[in-house]
Amino acid sequence: MKNICELLKIKYPVIQGGMANIADHRLASAVSNSGGLGVIAAGGNTPEWVRKEIRKCRENTPHNFGVNIMLMSPYAGEIAQVVIEEKVPVVITGAGNPSPYIKAWKQAGIIVIPVIPSVALAKRMERAGADAVVAEGTEAGGHIGELTTMALIPQVANAVKIPVIAAGGIADKRGVVAAFALGAIGVQVGTVILTSEECPIHVNYKARIIEAKDTDTIVTGRKTGAPVRVLKNIMAREYLKLSEAGASLEELEKLTLGSLKKAVIDGDLDRGSFMAGQISGLIKEIKPLKQIFEEMFLDAEPYKDSLRIL
Repeated sequence: MKNICELLKIKYPVIQGGMANIADHRLASAVSNSGGLGVIAAGGNTPEWVRKEIRKCRENTPHNFGVNIMLMSPYAGEIAQVVIEEKVPVVITGAGNPSPYIKAWKQAGIIVIPVIPSVALAKRMERAGADAVVAEGTEAGGHIGELTTMALIPQVANAVKIPVIAAGGIADKRGVVAAFALGAIGVQVGTVILTSEECPIHVNYKARIIEAKDTDTIVTGRKTGAPVRVLKNIMAREYLKLSEAGASLEELEKLTLGSLKKAVIDGDLDRGSFMAGQISGLIKEIKPLKQIFEEMFLDAEPYKDSLRIL
C-alpha cells in the first residue's frame, strides 16, 4: 500500500476537510504551505468560481492541493470537467457517488479520494478506481453518516486494499495515533483547522468552538435524511423543535436559509449554522496551522511504524 504522503506529495499525512463556504483558496493554500493537503470546497458554487479559486490557489502555493466536489451540487458535472481542464492534482468527493466521473479523472492523472460513510460504499469506490477513501465517522462536523469513527475505520480497512484516511473526532496526536491503530494511514481534519490563525471565518465562530464543551454539538436533519452536526444555539434548537412537531421540509429549509453564511461571515451566534465536530470541546486555543500539524504528528509516525510490525 502506497504511503499517503508519497501519493499526495505532502509532508504530513493530513487532509483538510472540504468545508463549504469556508475552504477557499486562502485556507487551501495555507494548509498546503504548512505541510498538509489543502482543499478548495466547491460546495454549491459555480464552475467559474471554482476555476478562479484553483488559479488563485496556485498563485499562493507551490505544493499539491485538491478540490472537494459536493456531488449534490447542480454544477457537479461541470466542476468535474473544470478540475480536468485546470489539472488539479487531487479530487475529493462527498454527498454522492462519483463513479460516473472517475474514469475521466484517472485518465487526466488526477488522484481520486471519495469520502464514504460505510463499508459498502468504500468497496464500490475501490472497484470504480478510487486511489483511497476518507472514512468519516459521525463525530465529524457538518454532513455526517451514522457509524462512529471507532467502528467504521477498522471495518473499512479490512474491506479494501486501497489506503484508508480516517475522519471524525480527530484534533490532536492522540486522535492520529488512534486512527493509525484502527487501520488508517492518514487523517482528514476540519474542526481543529477552523480554529487556526489562517482560517478565514468570523472570530465568533472560532470563539464558539474554543468555548464549547464535550456535549455542545447537536445533529439536525435526521428526519429529512440529511443529518448535519452543528454547535447548539437558538436556531439549531428551533430546528429540532419544529422537526419533532412534524414541520415540512420547506418550513425547515426556510429556518436554515443562509444560516451558514450567518455563522461564517456575520458571526451570528443565535442564527448561524456553526458546523463543528464533537471534538470541539478539546480545542482551547487559536494556533497557526504549522503548529497544529507539528503537534499533531510529533512522534506519531514512529508509533505508526511499530503498529505495522506488531
